[in-house]
Amino acid sequence: APESLMQALEDLDYLAALDNDGNLSEFGIIMSEFPLDPQLSKSILASCEFECVDEMLTIAAMVTAPNCFLHAPPGTEEIALTCWRKFSHPAGDHFTLINIFNAFKEASANSASQCNNEKWCRDYFLSCSALRMAEIIRAELVEIMKRIELPISEPDFGSNENILSIKKSLLSGYFMHIARDVDGSGNYLMLTHRQVAQLHPFSSYYNTRRIPEWVLFHEFSISEDNSIRVVSEISPNLFVELVPQYYFSNLPPSESKDILQEVINHLSPVSTMKEEQK
Repeated sequence: APESLMQALEDLDYLAALDNDGNLSEFGIIMSEFPLDPQLSKSILASCEFECVDEMLTIAAMVTAPNCFLHAPPGTEEIALTCWRKFSHPAGDHFTLINIFNAFKEASANSASQCNNEKWCRDYFLSCSALRMAEIIRAELVEIMKRIELPISEPDFGSNENILSIKKSLLSGYFMHIARDVDGSGNYLMLTHRQVAQLHPFSSYYNTRRIPEWVLFHEFSISEDNSIRVVSEISPNLFVELVPQYYFSNLPPSESKDILQEVINHLSPVSTMKEEQK
């Protein structure tokens, strides 16, 4: 549909993948080397700047592979949730996926047989085939990075600096996927489309006391009761630091946008004053 095509071109423009003539920019050409969604490609390239490539490649592989969480048989839902919480990371689902991938790699290294791998996955209600696929995808992404001579930083997962760097990389690509809890009960209003969504049951924040106000999400699914999947907490300050100004100015009016504008005004009162004078 023409509307879909225009939306896709607009998104590429926001991601700096197009030049003024509508052709791929130099940055866009590098992004196109990756067989991924443009937002994910942009996040990987941003991770080169923020020195968290190793972790970003794992996230990219995990969100590209099939869902690693198995639907628990009736009567075992609580057991499954308890198992998944062992991998839960306070920063959000993207970081939880890194924990799961690293735990699977460790279990594989300590296991002599494929059967033990599958047993480990069954014990934790995880899909062994999905995690193996994530390993293959990640290896392919590493090869692409080497072929186009992009740097791969050393693993540093767990440090506060690394967590902040991962969030910056994710925001560089997914600033269009931001939502805010408008009533404190998990009803998230998306900034771009003004639709309300709830956390997906597989989220590490689901059914917990602590529901973050501002989140970055990987995808929105209408078919699954308007849910946002793979969700991590962000701060408004971090968002306004990394969002392109021309994207922010095109957002529809909302209370959330007003809050973010106040953050911008607080961070740069001098430039705001100049804008008002203009």
